Amino acid sequence: MREHLRPAISLLVLFSLLCGLAYPLAVTGLAQLIFPSQAAGSLASHDGRVIGSWLIGQNFSQPGYFHGRPSAAGAQGNDASASSGSNLGPTSKALQERIAATVAALKAENPGAAIPADLVYASGSGLDPQISPAAARFQVPRIAAARGLDAAKLDQLIDRQTEPRLLGLWGEPTVHVLVLNLALDALAQEP
Repeated sequence: MREHLRPAISLLVLFSLLCGLAYPLAVTGLAQLIFPSQAAGSLASHDGRVIGSWLIGQNFSQPGYFHGRPSAAGAQGNDASASSGSNLGPTSKALQERIAATVAALKAENPGAAIPADLVYASGSGLDPQISPAAARFQVPRIAAARGLDAAKLDQLIDRQTEPRLLGLWGEPTVHVLVLNLALDALAQEP
């Protein structure tokens, strides 16, 4: 039995060091060297301070800003440490109540306008930083009123910030909410 136990323990230690220590350190070091921004979390900075990550949606709740998708990740939403959907099925009373409350709030915000689905339903990860151009345009009347801006200027801003389909084929056009809100702040500072 000893003749089998010693090689087994030796291999366990060797592969634990190799796969549990050496490999992760090598991959992390290589990532830091080749992709330093991404390896550090793709942090978004503005005026010299970190304001979030380019990869994670953020809660914008003030009326003068574009809002992202609803998020079920964490208690406050958009919590990267709790990335997930709500796991509630279509017959869930809690989900139906949340959707009804969201739709009622959106109808009050922009009566008569068609509500884009991505303003009502959360994404699978709960962390998406993008919305559809239609979802951004739906919010224009609220933002124009809150900031005293012309709605046409906001529509032009959305057009400039819209990211097209990948290679013109895959996905849908999207608008990055953080980038759009930073451009909105810059627009408000223009004379």
